[in-house]
Parts: sequence; C-alpha cells; structure tokens
Amino acid sequence: MPPRPQPLVHLGGRPAIVLFVFTLLAFVAETQLSQYVQADLEFRQPYLIFYIVHSSFAILFPLHLLYLRVFSQYSPSLLWLSVLDAVRRHLTPKTLASTAPDLIFPADRFYRLLAYLTTGLTLPGLLWFIAVTLAPVTDVTAIWNTNAFFAYVLTVLITRSKWDPRRLLAVVIATVGVLAVVYGGTTLEGSSSDAGEEKSWNASPQGNRAAPLVGDLLTLAASVIYATYQVLYKIHASLPDDPEVQSDILYSSISQAEALPDDVDDTLENPLLGAEDIIHPLPFGLYPNFLTSAIGICTMLVLWIPVPILDALGLEPFEMPQTGLTYGVIAGIALTGAVFNAGFMVLLGAWGPIVTSVGSLLTIVLVFLSDAIFGGAVEAVTIWSVLGCGSIVAAFAILAYDLATGR
Repeated sequence: MPPRPQPLVHLGGRPAIVLFVFTLLAFVAETQLSQYVQADLEFRQPYLIFYIVHSSFAILFPLHLLYLRVFSQYSPSLLWLSVLDAVRRHLTPKTLASTAPDLIFPADRFYRLLAYLTTGLTLPGLLWFIAVTLAPVTDVTAIWNTNAFFAYVLTVLITRSKWDPRRLLAVVIATVGVLAVVYGGTTLEGSSSDAGEEKSWNASPQGNRAAPLVGDLLTLAASVIYATYQVLYKIHASLPDDPEVQSDILYSSISQAEALPDDVDDTLENPLLGAEDIIHPLPFGLYPNFLTSAIGICTMLVLWIPVPILDALGLEPFEMPQTGLTYGVIAGIALTGAVFNAGFMVLLGAWGPIVTSVGSLLTIVLVFLSDAIFGGAVEAVTIWSVLGCGSIVAAFAILAYDLATGR
C-alpha cells in the first residue's frame, strides 16, 4: 500500500506558517485602514491609494536581499544573478533551450509575463479598493474569499480534472452563501447595515441602500478575476522545480508539463555564472518577491497615467492629503498591503491557489471581530449575513478537510 500523501497545509514548513499568520493580520489591517481613511478621514481617492499601495511592492525584493545579506552567507550580487538565472531557465522555450545552450535573458517574454501579472493584480485590487467604500467591510471580506471556489472551478476546467462531488457540493454551498450575504444584507428596508455608509456617502436614502449592493457586486467580480490570476500564476509564473511546488499533489502534473526537460538542465549554462555558483533552489520567498517587486515597479512607471485622466474627467479629482494623520494612515495601508500581497504571492507558489485561499477564510472572522470592536458593525449583523457567512465557512471547511487529508 503506497504511503499516505502528506497534507498540503504543511508545505513550506515553519517559514510558510509564520508568513501565513502575518499575511492574515496584514489583510485585516489593510482593510480597516482603507475604510478608515476613506470613510472617517474623508480622503476618497481609491485609485490614488491603490496606486500608492501597489507601487510600494517595489521595496519587497530589496528588503529581502538586505535580510539575506545580514542573515546568510550569500552576497546580493550572487542572489540577484541566481534569480535572473532562474527566470531565464523558466521562460526559455523548450525547443530553443535544447539547441542554444548560451541563451541571453528572455526580456520580451519576461516583460509580457510582468504585464499579465500586473494586470491580474490591478483589476481585482482596484475593484476591492472601490468596494470597501461602498459595502460593509465584513461582506467585502466574505465575498472576496470566495475566490478559492472559483479557483477550484477554474483549476478543474483548465487541467481537465474530474469533478469531485464533495468539492462541487462545497462550491454550491458557497454560492448560496454569497447570494445570502449580497442580497439578504442589502435589500432590507431601513437596515442598519447602511450606518457605516452614511459616513462616506452623502446621497439619498435610496442611494444609500444601493451602495452596498454595488460594492458587493464589484467584490464578486474582483474575486473571480483574482481566482483566474491565482490559477494562471501557479501554472505559468511559479517555478516548477521548486521543492515546495513539486510536493504539491494537485499541481504536480501542471508543474511537470511546464518544467524544462531533464536533459536541458545540463546544457543551459549561464554566461554570467558557473553552474557551481548558482544558488539552487533559491531561498524561500525570494523568487515571488522578485516578481512582486517587478509588479510594483511596473505599477509605478505606468499606472500613474489614469490619475490626471480621472482628474480631468471629474471622476476622481486629484487632491493631496490635508493632515499628517491621513499621510500616516496611507503609509500604513501601503505597508500592510505590501506585506499581504508579498505573503500571498509566496504562499501561492508554495501551497497553490486553493489551499492559500482556504486559509484566507480566517480573515472573515478576524475582520468581523475587528469591525465589531472598532467600527460598531454589530448593529449591521442580519440573519441573512449570519447564514451566508456560515454557509461560506461550512463550504470552506469541506474543502479544507479534503485538502488537508490529501484526498
């Protein structure tokens, strides 16, 4: 009898678990600070805040290099060249790799990959920043976390795997739960769920009732787009020869399909380094942090363009923060957003989209508690939101059990 596969939740060891905890806390902090700066401090610049947060990703890779320089024997130059070598090997076409051993860095392929990654993070991230000003933060978090179910559906469709009845049932339960949260919590006349929105929208009562529904639908769209991004990242962007990825049972076939043939490894010699000098495998999290920093640089250089356009059209008149507190809160959003996205990118490569998203379910409970304690959201709780969140929790529990037991 073959040995029972190890639970996927143990992939990455202690560093991944610690990173996971910090990622959850960072998401909660980013969510609360984002709503605070726009609703309470009345600095309603969602695109500008989004631009600042995603541009801050650029500091992650330099900080990681600095950490490794202090706590390891590797030099920054060796780490940098090793990362470039890993990217070159990953993006080199198989047919060329077997015939041209001294290929230069595939810049065009890397820039295309970077454009896809930036787009995949930009759309759901921007929708999330808008939605958090329109809908209760607990609903936004609950709907956002359904990306695990969409990730499973897309995984089955893309990999042509067989549908698992237990996981399919979880998808149905989650869908019903999302509908309960979206429609049950936004259609009640005079519902106190609009209390938090009165701080951020000076509209008619009818407009106030419609704002949470719009925010919920935007979050649902962001969740689907983000699920697509997660699956495609796992297939096309993560390194197939990382030990964590190879041990992922669900994605082993994808990794093997995307990996270079064994005989190519011996023919690809880096013209900058000898084979014995290359760091392999790379230190935990270094490669995804490199990609995340590249996304931050791309955001900084390109995505400032809509700022004057939005200002000219009157959709988001540009203005600078007026108080030091606002500057500080925005800096906190940027810091926590960078930590969350960096942690998520690392865990996405190590655990895969389904396991990572299932773990993210804990943010629903954490955000709900923090919102109740600091935001007075207890008055916004309805029977429908409770039943909807309960259905989502039950559905995630089904998936978590299947994944943890290696089914």
